[in-house]
Amino acid sequence: MTDHGGVVTPEPLTLQAADGVRIDAGHLGGDGDLCFVLAHGFTCSWRQPALRRIGAVLHRHGGVLALDLRGHGRSGGRSTVGDLEVLDVQAAVAAARARGYRRVAVAGFSLGGAVAIRHAALHGAVDAVVSVSAPARWYYRDTVPMRRVHWVIERPLGRLAVRLARGTRIAAKGWDPVPEAPHEVAARIAPVPLLIVHGDADAFFPTEHGRQLYDAAGDPKELWIEPGFGHAEVAATPDLIHRIGAWAAASAIAMRPDAAL
Repeated sequence: MTDHGGVVTPEPLTLQAADGVRIDAGHLGGDGDLCFVLAHGFTCSWRQPALRRIGAVLHRHGGVLALDLRGHGRSGGRSTVGDLEVLDVQAAVAAARARGYRRVAVAGFSLGGAVAIRHAALHGAVDAVVSVSAPARWYYRDTVPMRRVHWVIERPLGRLAVRLARGTRIAAKGWDPVPEAPHEVAARIAPVPLLIVHGDADAFFPTEHGRQLYDAAGDPKELWIEPGFGHAEVAATPDLIHRIGAWAAASAIAMRPDAAL
């Protein structure tokens, strides 16, 4: 494992989701018993600099296992924009457990934040959940960036454009049935600690999304409305990520105080 300009190079991994989709991932080994599973935003990848920087900061608090959601980066399959991606996260959580980590915290950004919430609610098996800049509900089109995102997802030309420009492959068939939205499942995460982080300068989803997720969730939960913070991993500062890492580490210990015994 080398370090170039402050960005640590992870060990590459290939995982398999329960439905057979190949998932590309990277692992930074930690000395303790905590591992962060990182899920990126739409059209992003764990191999991009923003998520690599986040992983390097979180590595101060534990191991890191970052994955490319299906249809993104070097993973197989096609993106279902928040539905079947829970299987990708579950594969990463299982891989972390198989490597001996006793505590696992899932942290997701934007699309990855929605997936982190849905995964914890539907699959469990985690010790802390962090959702950053996530939508509370589907089909939100009240901002210009989200209208563009829907054009990309729903139109053949849009899907072709994002495949050529970003390498993201999106399933042509829409949801059937529509999966439960993050705010509809958030209450099922309890008693696992949940942290909702949202910026008041988010151009995609206003702070009402963070508040709706917080209101829907059970205890223990926290809501951080960050002044001046924009959207997802690209806007996240090292200080914010460090605070997230410290919160997750403390919360995972509180969730399972006997895990290291």
